[in-house]
Amino acid sequence: MRARWARRLPRPHTLRARLTVGLVVLLAVSCAAVGVAAVIELNGFLINRLDEQLGEVGTRFPASLEHGGRLPDDHDGDEHGDTRRQATGTFGARLLDGTVTNAAVVRPTGTRNVPLTAQDRRRLAALPVDGTGHTVDLSSLDDYRVMAAKGLDGDVLISGLPLEPVEATVHRLELVAGIVFGAALTVTGVAGALWVRWSLRPLSRVAATATRVSELPLASGEVALPPRAPEADPRSEVGRVAGAFNLMLGHVEDALTKRHASEERLRSFAADASHELRTPVASVRGHAELALLHPSPVPPEVTRALERIAAESSRMGEMVDDLLLLARLDAGRPLERAPVDLTRLVLDAVTDARAAGPGDRWELELPEDPVTVTGDAHRLQQVLANLLANARLHTPVGTKVTVTLETDRTAVTLTVHDNGPGVPEDIRPTVFERFTRADRRRTDAPGGGAGLGLSIVAAVVEAHGGSVGLDSRPGSTTFTVRLSTG
Repeated sequence: MRARWARRLPRPHTLRARLTVGLVVLLAVSCAAVGVAAVIELNGFLINRLDEQLGEVGTRFPASLEHGGRLPDDHDGDEHGDTRRQATGTFGARLLDGTVTNAAVVRPTGTRNVPLTAQDRRRLAALPVDGTGHTVDLSSLDDYRVMAAKGLDGDVLISGLPLEPVEATVHRLELVAGIVFGAALTVTGVAGALWVRWSLRPLSRVAATATRVSELPLASGEVALPPRAPEADPRSEVGRVAGAFNLMLGHVEDALTKRHASEERLRSFAADASHELRTPVASVRGHAELALLHPSPVPPEVTRALERIAAESSRMGEMVDDLLLLARLDAGRPLERAPVDLTRLVLDAVTDARAAGPGDRWELELPEDPVTVTGDAHRLQQVLANLLANARLHTPVGTKVTVTLETDRTAVTLTVHDNGPGVPEDIRPTVFERFTRADRRRTDAPGGGAGLGLSIVAAVVEAHGGSVGLDSRPGSTTFTVRLSTG
């Protein structure tokens, strides 16, 4: 129950709020301790003074009750008891053999008898006769400080003074302390909040700078980091945090600059190498095809070798074209922007895939009206061809492949679904990265891909401002491409 109640209490979340609340709580505890100590000390002091007064008064008033209103050697009392030098409210009682015989209190108009209940009589009879003060609560008189002493006739005489003045003084102190401490807590809370806010300004600036850095696309090319957090006193904790944060930003900026320069050199190398390789690869392929067309008899072994040279040079040429395309996309080369009939591209791509994989089952789900997007028709056709080739090459014969095209007011969604074995779990996170292959053992196998198809899909779709995703498990694999209709 207590834990549930504690969970309902509002808790400060920010460091500034926690420091302010902590300061106010500590001050409240200190004020409460000072107030309680002052009240206890004042209450004890006033009760001691009251005991001293009882000692000075002695048993004069209850003794007058013992002798019928007269002292043995004095005759200045009235008919109801001796009230000389007795303060208003003074209480007196006489006990004989443990029984209260008389009980009276001094009033401004004289002495009046006090009606006592049975419980009041028991309380008075139980008082120790030790000459020290004790507190009793009489039903008709409230709290009294009383002192019992032996009388002249073997009886017990009780004198008492009211505690009401003591309680009133203590209550007034409690009220004044509550008002003063409440005002002090309010002022301290406001001043403490302002002070903590001013003290933590450098930390707030560090947090603001960190937030701006977290919103930067650090993974994409060259990034300009925001200005450093303002420096603070390095001797303070906040100053050390700001200095360490600025130093970290410097290291991050240097690392990003070096990484960007390295990527630029790699892109430049890939583009140059791809461009330079296109000519010799085309030349090798051309010479191989020319040799195959030679009319003279050629031994079968030579013919087979020439066919393999032509096939591998063709495969190498496609790989070079893919690398060159990726290098251009990395460099931010703009693609063609024109209306593209995506429905026609899907129909052509599925027709080509059916011809390449007649053993699979190919299905189409298209809207009634043609779907048009703005983009590069050749590159979008390459996206479709790569997705369908991926479904054909990495699934067994007889797999059902469904291509679905949907559209709404803002976007076009293309999905390629198959019921094959699925993408291996260990490569799903990197399936759109370059040179990622489902079966790494086939890297050097003849006719095997280089692992660039899906990376080209991701690069082309991203260049069109779209997104591509994968959802795969055994028996169900779906690639989803979303493109803007604008």
